[in-house]
Amino acid sequence: MDNVTLVSIVTIITAGFTTSIGCIAPAIAEGKAVSSALNSLAQQPDASSTITRTLFVGLAMVESTAIYSLVVSMILIFANPFWNHIIAR
Repeated sequence: MDNVTLVSIVTIITAGFTTSIGCIAPAIAEGKAVSSALNSLAQQPDASSTITRTLFVGLAMVESTAIYSLVVSMILIFANPFWNHIIAR
């Protein structure tokens, strides 16, 4: 097995692992956040505007983690910085 094949295999496996873990963890965190917000809304209906605003800001922060992992996996697949080093040899 030559170096180009080895780098491509490791790149594809790493991109898949990055995408899977980077999307599963934020999905679980978003589910827990929504569950807690709904529980808080049921107990304190007067504070619904504050809870909802805080929930949406928190969901945006959690979702940015999934977007960053998607960007990293796309960089690894399409603009891999290791290709130039391997091909130059």
